[in-house]
Amino acid sequence: MTRQTQQGSLHPLLAARLSPYRFDATHSLDDVALTSLLDAARWAPSAGNSQPWGFLPTRRGDDAHERVVAHLAPSSMAWAVDASALIVTAARLWVDDGIAYSEFADYDLGQAVAHLTIQAQALGLSCHQFRGFDLEGLTDELKPGYGWAIRSIIAVGVAADVGSLARQRRSVGDVTSEAWA
Repeated sequence: MTRQTQQGSLHPLLAARLSPYRFDATHSLDDVALTSLLDAARWAPSAGNSQPWGFLPTRRGDDAHERVVAHLAPSSMAWAVDASALIVTAARLWVDDGIAYSEFADYDLGQAVAHLTIQAQALGLSCHQFRGFDLEGLTDELKPGYGWAIRSIIAVGVAADVGSLARQRRSVGDVTSEAWA
């Protein structure tokens, strides 16, 4: 699939990327694929090479996965449980005694997730990033270390029934002008 843009075409990995609401519940994510995804995230750029991201990978059927699933919102529960893996993301915001770690931590985490997402595409997988979960409950459950804050979850797996998914995006003109009007 190649999406045409105003200046040509997108790379096929970017053009084919989507956030499915259905996953193949029979697919399992093996260690090699999971390591490849996390390695792609590891190599993302970050401010001052601080790498202020953390990931808790869980796979369908393991205990950690069940602990995460217990905190999903009903809207996410309807589809995310069929993904092969749920990866909890965190950003390191503080070093100690409330000293700010990085004002760019969330931005840098987003870059790492984007790298993971494109690596998933290269492996024939799809990612759906979401925030439909009880943040306070999940934080109490997982107890991230000092300075770390849970930000999102990434559902990873093989997309199912994607034929009807159409991606809608604002135009290049909109994304280069709306914020500056």
